[in-house]
Amino acid sequence: MELARVFADSGIEFDATLVFMAVAGEEQGLRGSAAHAQKAKAENTPVQALFNNDIVGNSRGGNGIVDGATVRVYSEGPEDSPSRSLAQFARRWAARYVPSHRLRLMARRFSRGGDHSAFNAAGFAAIGFRESRENYAMQHNANDTIDGVSFAYLAQNARANAAGMATLALAPPPPVVAGNTLSRQPSGYDARLRWTASPGAAGYRIFWREAWAPDWEHELSVGNVTEYVLPAMNIDDHVFGVAAVSAGGHESTISAYVTPPRNDQ
Repeated sequence: MELARVFADSGIEFDATLVFMAVAGEEQGLRGSAAHAQKAKAENTPVQALFNNDIVGNSRGGNGIVDGATVRVYSEGPEDSPSRSLAQFARRWAARYVPSHRLRLMARRFSRGGDHSAFNAAGFAAIGFRESRENYAMQHNANDTIDGVSFAYLAQNARANAAGMATLALAPPPPVVAGNTLSRQPSGYDARLRWTASPGAAGYRIFWREAWAPDWEHELSVGNVTEYVLPAMNIDDHVFGVAAVSAGGHESTISAYVTPPRNDQ
């Protein structure tokens, strides 16, 4: 609610609509979030990203360990899925604007999900924020009271959310890279990247990493073009991606060049 107030009072004209909502029935099977996600899908509502916050106010774990400097962010696979790209985006921009608070990216949460999972199931990019040190004795029972909240920690988590949400709402949509847009031309041993122009983009930024690496290792701003060649870069040895950048420097999520599934039939 405080973020909604701050954004509304900021005077910033966001390019995208920011929606704040609370959902009910999570413990009964993600009922509220599933209803919202299914409605958005049925009505073809464009949802670029969902930031879900659930259990983000306590910095002291049940084992007594205190961590007020990090927060966990969960995202559904597979590798380079839209949700994984969103998680990487959230960490990248939180590091820029809230360097004292680190987002720890998590691939799974053992035997537990969250309301972001309902949006994943409907085909939307969604991530879940969770405190780094949970106290399970204070969850889903009468011990879950206001005195268990660290407001300084909660404020940092809110700032980290704000960094990603505001940047995304001011950025162009991510470039489209579907189809045969990554090739070895012109020499046969290069990486030729092509993408569809994003509305409102003033330039683009290319990313790449070793094929086994989990996160982007290199980046290069290439200007307002829709094609770029990285010489002598073997496309079998690297993963590539591209993001759109506005005139104000606001960057979209990264669209990765993902190998389509083989059809051996």
